[in-house]
Amino acid sequence: MNRSKSNDQGKRKGLSILLLSACLALVLLGISLLTTNYGEGVFNGKQALSDVETQLAFGPRTPGSEAHQQAGDLILVALTDFGWHVEEQTAEVNGYPIRNLIAKRGSGTPWILLGAHYDSRLVANQDESVAAKGNPVPGANDGASGVAILLGLSRSLPPDLPGQTWLVFFDAEDQGNLDGWDWIMGSSYFADHLDGRPDAVVVVDMIGDADLTIYQEGNSDQALTDAIWSVAAEQGYGDQFPPSVKYTMLDDHLPFIERGIPSVLLIDFDYPWWHTSQDTLDKVSAASLDAAGTTLYHWLVNMMGK
Repeated sequence: MNRSKSNDQGKRKGLSILLLSACLALVLLGISLLTTNYGEGVFNGKQALSDVETQLAFGPRTPGSEAHQQAGDLILVALTDFGWHVEEQTAEVNGYPIRNLIAKRGSGTPWILLGAHYDSRLVANQDESVAAKGNPVPGANDGASGVAILLGLSRSLPPDLPGQTWLVFFDAEDQGNLDGWDWIMGSSYFADHLDGRPDAVVVVDMIGDADLTIYQEGNSDQALTDAIWSVAAEQGYGDQFPPSVKYTMLDDHLPFIERGIPSVLLIDFDYPWWHTSQDTLDKVSAASLDAAGTTLYHWLVNMMGK
């Protein structure tokens, strides 16, 4: 028997089982699937908002939870349906299981990696309500919005782009300052075990705030930052992308910066509901997702020389 063919059949069977399980859960909730495809060439903010809603329907995607598993499974199925080669990277870090989800397309150079975290925080420790502080964060903006941007790009990017594009959904970004946890655990593990050197890494986080303002970030590569902000201005999103630095952040771009890889973080940190129980769907807008997603779509196509 051809071992490769047998493995492929096993993977397809496994993905079918994952899809069936996730679909049944979503049908019961009346939520549209991540696998809805609006076609290549256009980033669709309304579909991205629906992708945020779909993730929230599972519940908080805290590491180790059923919702976390289900959301990750559906992400893998959606990416496969959109024609990407998918992989899982699993490990144990500080005694906790890590599951990074990786989608690849193309080969050669340039090699562009776009990332977002898909976990949500275990406790809403920034909540004003003492009673709510022990509850998990719903993670509409802080988690689900970045995932929605990457899924939107996975639908809309031309399949024949030159070079190679990776979309990486990092696990365990958001659990720092909790017992036994650290920040950016998934991306740190990924960068430690990355074979090769991407030409650029772009990380999106908290990117769907209805009042979107994405300031430049102090740790990010300046040339890469300037290029993306220039595209945003060209696309009519200059108000959402002011060309000035406001924050210096610890986020999933940092492990790549530490390895000398040009990297940039797109984040709107002026978000009052960060790490609270109020990080809910009503705080996110299709227009904001469209601004971020459309900007990255055109930047990436330009980078690839399409």
